[in-house]
Amino acid sequence: MEMGLAQRAVVVTGAGSGIGLATTRAFIAEGAHVVAADLDPAAAQDAGAIALTVDLATPEGPPAAVKAAVQRLGGIDVLVNNVGVAPSRQGFLSVGDDDWSALIDVNFMSMVRACRAALPHMLEHGRGAIVSISSDAGYLPAPFFVDYSVTKAAIRVLSRAIANEFADRGIRSNTISPGPTRTAPWERRGLIDDLAERWGIDREAAIERFIKEERRMPLGRLGEPEDVAAMVVYLSSDLAKQITGSDYRVDGGTIATI
Repeated sequence: MEMGLAQRAVVVTGAGSGIGLATTRAFIAEGAHVVAADLDPAAAQDAGAIALTVDLATPEGPPAAVKAAVQRLGGIDVLVNNVGVAPSRQGFLSVGDDDWSALIDVNFMSMVRACRAALPHMLEHGRGAIVSISSDAGYLPAPFFVDYSVTKAAIRVLSRAIANEFADRGIRSNTISPGPTRTAPWERRGLIDDLAERWGIDREAAIERFIKEERRMPLGRLGEPEDVAAMVVYLSSDLAKQITGSDYRVDGGTIATI
């Protein structure tokens, strides 16, 4: 099926691993040109992207990614706000001001700054697609993800606000809310290890309990980064020209509301 993405200029933040890397590879497979922004974009560069080593939690980071696309590719057609971190917490009272500020900077302000830099270029050309990665945690906040959950809910609100304001000028803005997905936090020391210790079980048993009892995923398995990447590419493509202001849940059925 023709996606209409050949030769499009794409910026992907947090492109060095996980969903961002899978998304970068998916765009390149469609013939798009990708600026891959990350603290360590080596894997994205190996996939064929233009690598940009940048700290996206800083005010200068996201605009630098957009600037690289404009300078190297002549503009920006698609912006994918993917960068984010998900630290495990002990509950609301364990999260201090510095923790809140740091997480807001990387998870939410990176989106604000990237959109603010990209929109003038998109508006100049009368078209553009923005896809921002939220999370099922934005619907199902948990004590161990309290600040992460808040930032992911904020991403959905901002995306809808951008969709409402700029739809009549050719800009589409949508979000994707993945459920538990096999990315770096699931492979390294982090949430699952903390939960395993808390529940007194081993790591694999903790993953199964989290999926089946905590998140109660009907499909009963972790998602893969490629599952989310496929939706990113679709929402960025001409096939989705009538879609804006929406959130797509790639979550294995976790969210049970209508």
